[in-house]
Amino acid sequence: MLKVNRIDVAYMNVIQVLRGVSLTVPDSTIVALLGANGAGKTTVLRAISGMLRTEQGAITDGAIEFDGRRIESHGPEDIAAMGISQVMEGRRVLQHLSVEENLMVGAYCRNDRAGIKRDLEIVFAWFPRIKERRRQTSGYLSGGEQQMLVIARALMARPKLMLLDEPSLGLAPLLVQEIYEIIQRINVEQKMAILLVEQNARAALGIAHYGYVMENGRVVLEGSADKLKENEDVREFYMGLSVAGSKKSYRDVKHYHRRKKWVAQ
Repeated sequence: MLKVNRIDVAYMNVIQVLRGVSLTVPDSTIVALLGANGAGKTTVLRAISGMLRTEQGAITDGAIEFDGRRIESHGPEDIAAMGISQVMEGRRVLQHLSVEENLMVGAYCRNDRAGIKRDLEIVFAWFPRIKERRRQTSGYLSGGEQQMLVIARALMARPKLMLLDEPSLGLAPLLVQEIYEIIQRINVEQKMAILLVEQNARAALGIAHYGYVMENGRVVLEGSADKLKENEDVREFYMGLSVAGSKKSYRDVKHYHRRKKWVAQ
């Protein structure tokens, strides 16, 4: 469904953030994009959704293909209409609107009233807390409820591909588990492709089919979720499961395999 082919991204024509990034999101799969803060994960999502220009960024090389169509030169409104919805980091609800009004904003490009009503009930079934608070002003929701709301709002556009940016950020472990169970359910029931950006590798690889690891604007490792969970470096630096019991910086790992030399099968 989605193919990112060796893209370079720079901000203000000066600061190069991505270098030759390639990844694929097949139909009906969850793909995790992992990496430390500042690795370039969010920039990848912005490149796909067309949001780079709002940050004075641009794709300077490479191509992005969605459903067989080149999209890297399109604006965010066109890309959204093609079927890509992005849930940005930080639980960006429209705080002055009610929960239900937020959801209807997600369906702004649709004119099928019966379909919108049906999808609203589906969303409420996935997020019963949101249904309970449908008349409440969204700015008064808890952090977990706001995260549920922004995911639900993106779903109201009925996307083919959903881009999720750090859905676990700042949430308690039980809420993270609940939200990830819902994400997995959406993937299974709706056959929706999901590109999931996370620092929480344990949660992301728990539901993903495939994963990529980024470092300093490059993809340095990729493989099935099961293989990545067993990789010693991923376990130590992203899952907190140090083998030796001592902490090391990411750069101190001399045996870390770069993508061009080793790819998990």
